Amino acid sequence: MAYTDIDKSDDYFNTVLYTGNGSTQSITGVGFQPDWLWIKSRSTTGNGRVHDVVRGVDKQLYTSLTNAEFTYSPNTGVTSFDSDGFSLGNDIGQNQSSVTFASWNWLASNTTASNTDGSITSTVSANTTSGFSIVSYTGTGSLATVGHGLGVTPKFMIIKNRDSGSENFCSYHVSLGATKTQKFTTSAAQTLSSMWNNTEPTSSVFTIGTDGAVNVNGNKQIVYCFAEKKGFSKFGSYTGNGSSDGTFVYTGFKPAMVIMKNSSTATNWHIYDNKRTNNASNPTDDILFANSSSAESTDSSANPIDFLSNGFKCRGTNSASNSSGNTFIYMAFAESPFVTSTGIPATAR
Repeated sequence: MAYTDIDKSDDYFNTVLYTGNGSTQSITGVGFQPDWLWIKSRSTTGNGRVHDVVRGVDKQLYTSLTNAEFTYSPNTGVTSFDSDGFSLGNDIGQNQSSVTFASWNWLASNTTASNTDGSITSTVSANTTSGFSIVSYTGTGSLATVGHGLGVTPKFMIIKNRDSGSENFCSYHVSLGATKTQKFTTSAAQTLSSMWNNTEPTSSVFTIGTDGAVNVNGNKQIVYCFAEKKGFSKFGSYTGNGSSDGTFVYTGFKPAMVIMKNSSTATNWHIYDNKRTNNASNPTDDILFANSSSAESTDSSANPIDFLSNGFKCRGTNSASNSSGNTFIYMAFAESPFVTSTGIPATAR
């Protein structure tokens, strides 16, 4: 039996919850210095915001809007990545008084390097152990390749034109292939050859076409790349069955986070994790949305899923998670592997 190389998943990914104070504060408990930070308000409406080490801690993008990159005034937004978390200024989007927030944190390399594997030179922060890299490049407007630094082929990539105010976050997903893209909107997956030039990524590069979301001459781009690592991350798809005894999805680990999207029809991107209210036991029914400013949904009848020792199981019949015959793509990260490197099994909740 092949065991995982990562026994302690929260050395590389961790969810931390906090409450805003309207002033300044340091958020701790992450367990490492994050390189990619995704924050979303829970108790009130607010757009998801991402920061990373490659662009710089003071630069923000919204996952649910087309807005171009925004640079904060000093000491207002995320002000630093720290050894056990991050620090905040008084911006209400990430630190409004009495508002609850979720922060999802990923470790890359805590530094950056130039990558010349592609026809465009990129700046990369890569963690080959966990299969995660952050990639920045400047578009040329012509067919090109870009180095991602993972050493293995990515299964999922999220990309945003930093300089454009009219382009959504878009994604490549291995289950859809390079002929399609899934935008961070409610829309179903689109067939769009101008995104990835119908060319699958390799162990060293991904290919970009001439679409405005990926390759405008002179525009800066940011890409978050994920390779699959046994016992830590999984990127795949499943077919809904429309039943409360829903589809079981094998991941090989107990999930800490699952993000899913119905790629067949118009629905929201759903984010589940193991830290938010009511998640101490199954079903997991507190949902945040990657593509929407909506506050956290806690409707237990809508789209609950069970987090199990070796995967997750849908318990709702809603079109966003389990409508019959529809295809759903997902990304999942581990709380603990099903079987550790020593052969010890994890236990279900």
